[in-house]
Amino acid sequence: MRLSHVIKVLEDTYPPSWAESWDAVGLVCGDPDQEIGRVLFAVDPVAAVVDEALEWSADLIVTHHPLLLRGVTSVAATTPKGRLIHRLITAGTALYTAHTNADVADPGVSDALARAVGLTGDLRPMVPAADDPARGLGRIGELAEPMTFADFTARAAAGLPATAWGVRGAGDPAREVRTVAVCGGAGDSLLDTARSAGVDVYLTADLRHHPASEFAEHDGPALVDAAHWATEWPWLADAETRLTQALDVKTRVSTLVTDAWSLHYEGAM
Repeated sequence: MRLSHVIKVLEDTYPPSWAESWDAVGLVCGDPDQEIGRVLFAVDPVAAVVDEALEWSADLIVTHHPLLLRGVTSVAATTPKGRLIHRLITAGTALYTAHTNADVADPGVSDALARAVGLTGDLRPMVPAADDPARGLGRIGELAEPMTFADFTARAAAGLPATAWGVRGAGDPAREVRTVAVCGGAGDSLLDTARSAGVDVYLTADLRHHPASEFAEHDGPALVDAAHWATEWPWLADAETRLTQALDVKTRVSTLVTDAWSLHYEGAM
């Protein structure tokens, strides 16, 4: 099995043309003709993930986040990213990224997030793609049964991997919720879209104080804010399944928590 075969499956599933113009997706390092037997899936291309890949003898790492999102003039081993590239090349381990092209895929990152927090049945994009209304940013769906906002927030926390960030809710705990919008990763750009959609709850990551506070004043959907890494991690298993359905390779989803925040303490008040 060559790397080029794996890339074809990934790019048939998550075409690079779907990525945002500012994004950097595709093969980061590796020879398309090299043999691939083991593939590790992870959210972040960080040192701990590379440690895991090399210990497992992975031939390829597929990550959601890009390593080299902005242009570089050097990959010297004097920087963390340069050292990572050197380690990968020395070990013969390739690195491939599917980022915003996976966000808007059908199914994509937000589909996996929606299922993880309990949405059932059909899902529809919050922002449909111009050329295909079945794909696009975010997803809207229904819970199997109505529940209180407090119960949904707890359900979301139970369905996502644990992080120091945790899962936070903004809204009346007793509010009944049924229709939910989700967006994997930083989704505060879709706050107005969630309000216009008339959903009961909007779940995403990286919500900032002022936009969330102002949003709550409009008596719109309740908000759930989870860790960025946690909202995107469920997609890894889906991407793994797409690959193993097409090719006979050994795969593994990393369970390393690589969210940026590693400590959490309650305040005194």
